[in-house]
Amino acid sequence: MKSDYAAAHLHLDRACHYLRGDDETSRAALAALDLVIEAVAAAQCARPMADVLPFRRRANGGLPPLAS
Repeated sequence: MKSDYAAAHLHLDRACHYLRGDDETSRAALAALDLVIEAVAAAQCARPMADVLPFRRRANGGLPPLAS
């Protein structure tokens, strides 16, 4: 099962919206949510490692001529 980072980001943003209090607990929770949101955004933008496909080399080791 793949993670739905966009949905997670949306719900975390909503959670921040509900934590409007000026008390220490609300501020600490917002700080923690900010860290989680950053981690989700980083995971969402990260690209998986791509497989590198080898190209055939010419017999003489050179590059093919450029098309003009």
